[in-house]
Amino acid sequence: MKLIGRIPVLDVSPLVDGGRRPAKAVSGETFQVTATVFREGHDAVAANVVLTDPAGRPGPFTPMSELAPGTDRWGAEVTPTEEGAWTYTVEAWSDPVATWRHTAGVKIPAGIDTELVFAEGAALYERAAEGVPKREGRESVLDAADALRDTSRPAAARLAAALTPDVDEALAKHPLRDLLTQSRALPLRVERRRALYGSWYEMFPRSEGAVVEPGKPPVSGTFATAAERLPAIAAMGFDVVYLPPIHPIGTTFRKGPNNTLSAGPHDVGVPWAIGSADGGHDAVHPDLGTIEDFDRFVETARDLRMEIALDFALQCSPDHPWVTRKPDWFHHRPDGTIAYAENPPKKYQDIYPIAFDADMRGLVRETVRILRYWMEHGVRVFRVDNPHTKPVVFWEKVIRTVNRTDPDVIFLAEAFTRPAMMRTLAAVGFQQSYTYFTWRNSKQELTEYLTELSGETSAYMRPNFFVNTPDILHGYLQHGGRPAFEVRAVLAATMSPSWGVYAGFELCEGTPAHPGSEEYMDSEKYQLRPRDWEAAEREGRTIAPLITTLNRLRRRHPALQQLRDVHFHHTDNDSVLAFSKRAGSNIVLVVVNLDPHHTQEATVSLDMPRLGLAWHETVPVRDELTGDTYHWGRANYVRLDPGVTPAHIVALRPSPPIGGSPTS
Repeated sequence: MKLIGRIPVLDVSPLVDGGRRPAKAVSGETFQVTATVFREGHDAVAANVVLTDPAGRPGPFTPMSELAPGTDRWGAEVTPTEEGAWTYTVEAWSDPVATWRHTAGVKIPAGIDTELVFAEGAALYERAAEGVPKREGRESVLDAADALRDTSRPAAARLAAALTPDVDEALAKHPLRDLLTQSRALPLRVERRRALYGSWYEMFPRSEGAVVEPGKPPVSGTFATAAERLPAIAAMGFDVVYLPPIHPIGTTFRKGPNNTLSAGPHDVGVPWAIGSADGGHDAVHPDLGTIEDFDRFVETARDLRMEIALDFALQCSPDHPWVTRKPDWFHHRPDGTIAYAENPPKKYQDIYPIAFDADMRGLVRETVRILRYWMEHGVRVFRVDNPHTKPVVFWEKVIRTVNRTDPDVIFLAEAFTRPAMMRTLAAVGFQQSYTYFTWRNSKQELTEYLTELSGETSAYMRPNFFVNTPDILHGYLQHGGRPAFEVRAVLAATMSPSWGVYAGFELCEGTPAHPGSEEYMDSEKYQLRPRDWEAAEREGRTIAPLITTLNRLRRRHPALQQLRDVHFHHTDNDSVLAFSKRAGSNIVLVVVNLDPHHTQEATVSLDMPRLGLAWHETVPVRDELTGDTYHWGRANYVRLDPGVTPAHIVALRPSPPIGGSPTS
């Protein structure tokens, strides 16, 4: 067992899996490193953080400060500046200059051991000067040492000469560090900004431009017709367009509308039932077009400054080529049949799950091959379907293999599952994760959940707050009408640096398959669902203008692009939630009415120091949703009418800034 260091450095954070896996950040993201640092006796200690870049070059150290007096808990904010594999190290040391200054401050005024204390100080300053470059204050430190030895001057003047701003600045940059002790170097993976920040839009290409007429076979939309929708999506401010599986769909046990078991000859089937005679995971459904058509779709999105995220669902229809070519990739029952997938009470008769343990190496190899195929066609983001139903070690091998050569590729885990599995998937490599946000609707639920996500888990698990999915239409949206959709959009877009919507959300589609269900009536999973976007806009049936405003604010304010710094403020009404987010001097304050049915009033009591303001200050603020202006101070009355003003979003730029740096 390794002995403890001369100056103990304990409980370094962030720490993922005991340091066996890297903490995560993105380029330009500021995060805090903390550690417990102390020593025996009463001599002063100090600490700092050193970031070492991917080339192995240690940067200048960042001084740490004690987070609360007497706790021995030290912290500092650091900001990696480029992508790659970094490390961070905490250094602790005995601070003889600080120890001497404390002693001198007590003894010199009392006339105790005056000359001995001055002699000790002069020797310390001369030793310290050796580590200070000439251009950065060495002479000031040596002058202070001379002043300490100058017996012709009054004692108070000699001491004051050792405590000048010039001396302080020189020794702060180049301290005298005795008994230097280092923590082990801990890994830090720095990724591109899209791993943390982005606005996602989910669409089914087959519904865009589809033709559905009574009594006639439906005509699927194509990549070409879907591309016509991309400018409108870009205009709303989205960064990522996510496509469900675009592969051939099996016909065996094909599902009909609303998940019926008897599909008609013209029913299009579920995109997640992957594979037919036309191919498997590396093929395009012929109704959508060709791979060249897909390439043009990707290029169109790129020209609009968006990127394509593709669903990766590791499962098969009974017609997938793997079923006959790779029988050991499936679990065969005693009668020779393959069990279909189930998620009780849901049954997926049209889908075969994969069995991993007979040939995991072959499955890893084939999965990486498929991913690289789509990467070659411009896809750098994958939304992984149900990763929690596959072995964690499988994903660790796949993601590590892909990111070793292509670190810009991002994997989003669609894992609505137990917390331990969600966190572990993030720790082994998934850059983002779906969350429980959809089911967190009350003030207490949202406060507790965001506090959890922005705390220790933020070092490795990044949330993506999707407001809805083709599988999830929460009762809050079903019964809250348009105001509920507005509230959830505001919450998702301001609480999480990544958020997403599934097409139709902007039209406030909220009809369930049946009472108590979270499935959509006439779900797009089972049938084509063309929408008349232009008519909805003409008739004012869309909240696209609000979504556009929210995405514009997200791009304008670095505070909304980060996860780690969020603070909740007290309100005297449980239907009103108030929180602030901060990046450097940019602070955004959000106040939301969580009740989509009734006007709510509240007094919002702001934690003024957290906002960079004095307790007595009153500042003018402008609501960035309405343009209205107010004067807010410590206590503020708000009245929020659902459907009119769902929230206040105001930006504060305190002067001077309190510290930290923007995340962008």
